[in-house]
Amino acid sequence: MIADDSVLLREGLRHILERFGHRVVASVGDAGELLTAVDARLPDVAVVDVRMPPGFRDEGLRAALRIRTEHPEVAVLVLSQYVERSYALELLESGSGRGVGYLLKNRVGEIEDFLDAVGRVAAGGTAIDPEVVVRLLEDRRDREGLDRLTPRERDVLALMAEGKSNGAIARVLVVSEAAVLKHVGNIFAKLLLQPSDEEHRRVAAVLRYLRDGERGRP
Repeated sequence: MIADDSVLLREGLRHILERFGHRVVASVGDAGELLTAVDARLPDVAVVDVRMPPGFRDEGLRAALRIRTEHPEVAVLVLSQYVERSYALELLESGSGRGVGYLLKNRVGEIEDFLDAVGRVAAGGTAIDPEVVVRLLEDRRDREGLDRLTPRERDVLALMAEGKSNGAIARVLVVSEAAVLKHVGNIFAKLLLQPSDEEHRRVAAVLRYLRDGERGRP
């Protein structure tokens, strides 16, 4: 299911998805239509823009969060130009981090990357643009833990947020898996987080850390 106020973008996404074997059960232009369509069709995954009619603020994101609450079996991939902090953390934490993603339109450089993200989220994984994580982290009032991360640890954290395994991170950074494991341990220690064996829990842990900092904001 596709939800975006731009007709051209909706039709473009429909064409791409159908060309590569996906079935688009609905294509809608506002948040209300999205909620109605999800109730009626229960898609495997909904690709949702953030700013939609009538207010063009965070209607799509709020609708996505409602979908995750009312239909937790429906995966949601946010595809937007904006990082909206208001409901982003709630959405990314929903379902313990399973079946959720947040990509920035202008950073999706390859069709294959988008299709991979759709498939990963639909299968219960995560797909979070590193820039989304960076912006959420940089909005924290208390940056002490983040500031202690080395540039390499920041790279590893961004790849963790994308849902990549230690082996996949090692291949991207061209280092050993043992080196990645050490970096992951350092990240958890510096951010005062307990490591987990499950990939989606690693992403959720980082997002919960962000939420802990949000509670201290005025």
